[in-house]
Amino acid sequence: MIKAKRDELLAPLAAVSGIIERRHTLPILSNVLIDGSAEALSFLATDIEIQISARSGLAGAREARALTVGARKLLDILRALPEDAEVSLQPQDKRLLVKAGRSRFSLQTLPAEDFPRLVKAAGEAARFAMPQKALRRLLGLVQYAMAQQDIRYYLNGLLLVVEGGELKLVATDGHRLAFASLALAANLPRQEAIVPRKTVVELAKLLAESDDEVRIELSATQAAFSFGAIELVSKLIDGKFPDYTRVIPTQHKNRLQAEREPLRQALQRAAILSNEKFRGVRWVLTDGSLKIVSSNADQEEAQEELEVRYAGDALDIGFNVNYLLDVLNNVPGHELECAFGDSSSSALISYASEQGFKYVVMPMRI
Repeated sequence: MIKAKRDELLAPLAAVSGIIERRHTLPILSNVLIDGSAEALSFLATDIEIQISARSGLAGAREARALTVGARKLLDILRALPEDAEVSLQPQDKRLLVKAGRSRFSLQTLPAEDFPRLVKAAGEAARFAMPQKALRRLLGLVQYAMAQQDIRYYLNGLLLVVEGGELKLVATDGHRLAFASLALAANLPRQEAIVPRKTVVELAKLLAESDDEVRIELSATQAAFSFGAIELVSKLIDGKFPDYTRVIPTQHKNRLQAEREPLRQALQRAAILSNEKFRGVRWVLTDGSLKIVSSNADQEEAQEELEVRYAGDALDIGFNVNYLLDVLNNVPGHELECAFGDSSSSALISYASEQGFKYVVMPMRI
């Protein structure tokens, strides 16, 4: 039997349950493995590609027995109980009896020995550590640019590159690319890893806004992240990521400086009347002025004009407004710079406050 306060069980269970899919061909993958045989009570969930474990150092009593039980059902039960509830988990035959006050729940269990586990990859790995909030911030700068269910499977993830004393993160869906880098307190051999989208999203949710350390291991086939009481292990995407260094323009001479928030609000307003399918907006650039124009199939039109710092060539260039709003919504900062070539060249967006960040967006014909 396991006895604990509700939150001692709820916190680690919630941490691992995010990767569990609603429907599985293997019923046991809907379960969480609860193991009280170690020093701490552990919860483990997997979808075969990703595995998350979380520990709870319980002050209460527990017995050394492992079992698996439906993760969502147990999570919903614990969330519905009063915050100060004393909970007991009692295995009975092929059931788990959950008690709290006068509440009783009998849940079906499956054998712990049938639960699949990811085996930690052997061989060489790049190992380094950094504050959790630093990695969380980096992920926030780039993860929105990952592809979703693209046939080019290697785009449905995030490229992590460690080399020397630098960590680089790159995400692209073929239409735009986000790049961020950070100096590390280590000198490492080059290692690349394409981390799946689902892993990136889950990791960003679990990392805390704190200076506590996250330890990272990148091998040829796996990435492992350990922080606090949580360990996340993920298989990597096997593929060749595009050469991002060739995508980031370096010679653009037409440069615009603008305040982020007025630009973001103007784009949001212009987006209302953009074509619902193509989501295009035109940027018309002249000395000191940016005009944003959108229209739709009903021949409705929106026009916004902003005073900006621009003294380059007169330019009329189209973009998908969603790609512009993504970077403005996800990357904080007061002022940004856009560098342009001509109307058929990609644009480069950077921030004075984010030295290691670059965002490339391809133009579209409108």
